[in-house]
Formats: sequence, C-alpha cells, structure tokens
Amino acid sequence: MNDQFLGSLVRRIEPLRYDLCVLTGDYRALTYGSYKTALEGLERLRAAIKSPAYAILGNHDTILMVPAMESMGYRMLINESTSVLRDSEAIYLAGVDDANFYRMANVDQAARDIPAEGLSVLLSHTPETYRQAERARFDLMLCGHTHGGQICLPGGVPIRTEAASPRRFVRGQWRHGKMMGYTSAGAGTCIVDARLNCPPEVTLHRLWRGPAPSDEHRQ
Repeated sequence: MNDQFLGSLVRRIEPLRYDLCVLTGDYRALTYGSYKTALEGLERLRAAIKSPAYAILGNHDTILMVPAMESMGYRMLINESTSVLRDSEAIYLAGVDDANFYRMANVDQAARDIPAEGLSVLLSHTPETYRQAERARFDLMLCGHTHGGQICLPGGVPIRTEAASPRRFVRGQWRHGKMMGYTSAGAGTCIVDARLNCPPEVTLHRLWRGPAPSDEHRQ
C-alpha cells in the first residue's frame, strides 16, 4: 500500500462514526524483510482512528511488530480476549494468531475467559478457523486474508481464494451453525498491485440485539 493509497484510506475513514475499530492483519506486503514502512503506515492510520482500536496479526506480519503497534495505541489480541464495555453492557472481543502461515492460532485459548452467556466476537485473519470458532461458541467472527479474490471474473467471482475453506467464505456475510461471520475484501492488494471486479472496502458493522436464528436459516 503506497502513500497515495494510504492517504485515500485515511480520508475514507475520517467521516465515519463508530464505537471501535478492528484490524485483522497483513500490514506489510511480504512475509519477510523490513516492516518499518508498515509501522509508519499503521501509525498514520492510528492517528486517523477516532475510537479504541483492536488488532491481530496476519500471515504477512511478525510478532516483532507487536510492541510498536501497542505503543501506538492498538490493543493487540493474540490468542486472548478482552471486554468492551458500554454503559452496563459488555461485548467480549477475542483475537487469534495467524492460522495460515505460522499456524499459531489457538481459538480455545482465546475463548477461555469468555462467559458462556456473553456476546462474543472473534477476530481471525483467515476464515479457515470457522469450524473451531463455532465450536468455541463465538457469536460472530470477523476475518479477511482472501482480499475477496482480488482478481475476479465479472460478478465478483474469485479465480483463487487463497483459503482452505468453502468459497462462500471468500467475501461478505456468511453463517456456520449458530455463528455469523463476515469476510472483508480488505483495502490493499497482494502480489499484483491491482483489483479486478473486486473493489476494496472499509466495512462498517452495526450490532443489535435480536432473536436467535431459526434452524432453517442455519447452514
């Protein structure tokens, strides 16, 4: 992500209204080498985020980035959870380490301190953890990694998914059992600095209390 594109992203989020911001990883272009430029971009982005910010690592990121990100004000969640309070209500927000390249994700550990009756949200870089997340009784899973396919056929049909999960998990809203999920197409690119039939996105989610899903709506 170059300076021009980062500037466009910052301008995109500045007018938005939200209670918290989450980032699901892949802050640098490669899985190796310097991460200085990535940290500079993250610092610029954090200055534009007007709420508490929570983040996890992706398969392109190194654990060495964590201290700097935390010093910027990102709350890093690495196989752990925290509670987000508003008035007398709480949402339990958990994050797992990368499950794709480093294979260090531990969903059960991330869910360990979440009460059974609590509303829980899991941040996972990749949708590939959807089975473990549903078994751990998460209510919602937010993820990325796939770039929505990035290079897609007309209609947004991805040529490649880069994830060992069904194609319905590549982009947008989905459900597995009782758990809802959303895979963001993300704002950047990978390998090829271009997108085709797959626009970038900054996703604004609104959560509200409602009835439990009926069996016929479960997949």
